[in-house]
Amino acid sequence: MEKVKVLIVGSGPAGFTAAIYTSRANLSPVLYEGIEPGGQLTTTTEIENFPGYPEGITGTLMMEDLRKQALRFGADVRRGIITDIDLSKRPFKAIVDHEHEIEADAVIVATGASAKYLGLESEAKYRGMGVSACATCDGFFYRKKDVAVVGGGDTACEEATYLASICRKVYLIVRKNYLRASKAMQERVFNTPNIEVLFEHNTKEVLGDEEGVTGVRVVSTAGEERDLPIMGFFLAIGHHPNVEVFKGQLELDEQGYIKVQPGTSKTSVEGVFAAGDVKDPHYRQAITAAGSGCIAALDCERWLLAQ
Repeated sequence: MEKVKVLIVGSGPAGFTAAIYTSRANLSPVLYEGIEPGGQLTTTTEIENFPGYPEGITGTLMMEDLRKQALRFGADVRRGIITDIDLSKRPFKAIVDHEHEIEADAVIVATGASAKYLGLESEAKYRGMGVSACATCDGFFYRKKDVAVVGGGDTACEEATYLASICRKVYLIVRKNYLRASKAMQERVFNTPNIEVLFEHNTKEVLGDEEGVTGVRVVSTAGEERDLPIMGFFLAIGHHPNVEVFKGQLELDEQGYIKVQPGTSKTSVEGVFAAGDVKDPHYRQAITAAGSGCIAALDCERWLLAQ
């Protein structure tokens, strides 16, 4: 069985930042990239709001840069998925790809969260070409254009009002005949003149060409179809944290995110730390994920020194 000091699970901004910091602390971290190397950012086209990139950068290139930086300081970055893990006693035991066993003195969980999609073939086809699950990340590209948001909760209303401040028109496509959002968020939506709420409508198909999204076909509960000419299609129907392998071992909140002690990355299990979107249902930004990866690495280093 292989033994390591620090096992990092996940390879987004949080995981790679944790790898950079723990490597520089001579903790010889081993990082497994997981099912989606680079995390959600690899599905994003241009990133313009990450400090230090005045001309912007693609999500894939940013993650390649972070990976190279982690490797430069000695992190052992590996392809593979943690398929099982035992956090009941130290050292912690994990199994990679159902076969390779590894023991770790400490674990940093940075498995992220995945956006929920509708499951349409056309939606997948135009992902990154007009289809997005993050208005804060990608809304800027649709300034003064028409867009649509799917969802009826607080997140959907928040994203719709944000987009309304920069876009010409926002269609809010709501499956039910009411908004699930808080009263305050509902009022913001209804008081924003360039938001049109389409109650009792579902998305039938995302329309587009070789350059990206050109529209969306919606259908009402009465069966009436309508094509909306848009250039941006935003999903706001929720995220699910990637915690399957940790369920029953780490304390989760009511939404399924890993709970940490306030102001730290410490989980309910001593020696296990969480960083990035897997413990953050609120912000879900690359910069906040990277910052929390730094926090997890520092917490981990201090904890190991105290043992």
